[in-house]
Amino acid sequence: MFPQRLAFAECTMVEGGSESQAWIDDEFAASRFSDVRLGRRLRQLVTQMAGAVGGPIPLACQDWANTKAAYRFLSNSDVCEGKILQGHFQSTASRVAAIDGPILVLQDTTEFSYERKKPEQVGIIGYAPSKRETVGIARRHTICGLLMHSSLVVTTEGLPLGLAAIKFWSRSKFKGTSALKRHINPTRVPIEAKESIRWLENMRASTALLGKGQRLIHIGDRENDIYEFFCAAGEAGTHFLVRTCVDRLAGDGKHTIAAEMADAPIAGRHMVEIAEGVTASLALKYKKIRVLPPIGKQKRYPALDLTIVHAQEQEVPENRSPIDWKLITDLPITSLEEAIEKLQWYALRWKIEVFHKILKSGCRAEEAKLRTAERLVNLLAIYCVLSWRIFWMTMITRTAPTASPNIALTKDEINLIDRIVISRTGQPPPQQLSCYLTQIARLGGYLARERDPPPGNTVIWRGWSRLMDMKLGIDLAGRTYG
Repeated sequence: MFPQRLAFAECTMVEGGSESQAWIDDEFAASRFSDVRLGRRLRQLVTQMAGAVGGPIPLACQDWANTKAAYRFLSNSDVCEGKILQGHFQSTASRVAAIDGPILVLQDTTEFSYERKKPEQVGIIGYAPSKRETVGIARRHTICGLLMHSSLVVTTEGLPLGLAAIKFWSRSKFKGTSALKRHINPTRVPIEAKESIRWLENMRASTALLGKGQRLIHIGDRENDIYEFFCAAGEAGTHFLVRTCVDRLAGDGKHTIAAEMADAPIAGRHMVEIAEGVTASLALKYKKIRVLPPIGKQKRYPALDLTIVHAQEQEVPENRSPIDWKLITDLPITSLEEAIEKLQWYALRWKIEVFHKILKSGCRAEEAKLRTAERLVNLLAIYCVLSWRIFWMTMITRTAPTASPNIALTKDEINLIDRIVISRTGQPPPQQLSCYLTQIARLGGYLARERDPPPGNTVIWRGWSRLMDMKLGIDLAGRTYG
């Protein structure tokens, strides 16, 4: 298993690894623009921003000429998120092809909110109440921003391989979804007319990019409980695992899924850790059920034979709600072990939440000052690749701790870390990836005590920023005094 885990990582290495932008050149090799200068500017901009994660564009670019060039690139009409991410998508496909076994494709939506005097230039994601006036009438203010729906590819061990599809959009005005539901049954509205179509579009795009759909499992939360999605996955030749929130008609149509699952026997119990030192015992049920489409769509979509996995904490704990997960999948489940496996796969859905956290807290995507949606989307596309890289560096040290540091670091970065450790301990660190990434985390505040958990994303991106500052200082000193 260990060589297979490293295969995808080794395919990103550049021989020698002496250039700081080696991984960037490789990651964006398939990105194509009508003007080759735009491709060079993209790689240069990513290199600059990778050295100042979380900093504004002027900080990353250091001077007015480079800053102005960055703004021109982001506002160029020939630049879009699709062209920026094209190379990364192809690199993701290469990493997937380099390993065997099931691949999990995690989908989720997040919002980026901004304060702008002219929200129409960015778009609207909703309204929020403002302070009350003297007469007691609550006013509302507009929240402007963008929405992003992404598909993050991970292994069953939780290692992020990259993004496979992404969709950005904004609204010219907020759609009153709650008000609409009072007048129209939402199940009768065609999926093509809903924003929910994004789940289907990303699934199809990811499957087409990665190929071999039979080993892909698309995982989504309760918002992904869409019957049209289940049918589309079957048509695309791929699989899904979704947390369900709709009690659909089942069997002959005279009862629901909940009624069938109530009669299903408990197959066994499974212990899960919900916090450090806190565990919960879940009773597991699973059953294959004939699931029917919504009544208003039964002429358009067929019935499906799907498996329901119900994990329920039967003892009510103190200070929190009991765990109650209901998963629906087209994957076959014939034993308790297979049911537990699917439960563990769904638990990895949290990885995409971590990816979004890195985007917002690490890259500080919501602090960007660009004025239009088009420019913000181009910048967010770059942030997506940088966020994945930080996430990958955090997780690779857990899945392949004894690997060579050359997998994640360049020769210059390895030499710099050696000098830092030698100045502190008198000898270089062991030539293992985990040791070098731990030293980066120490720069970000990680204490590395014996019982401390592995370093997380926050200390990694803080440490990486400090390492890049040190590297810049050495470069400047070499030019001045060398």
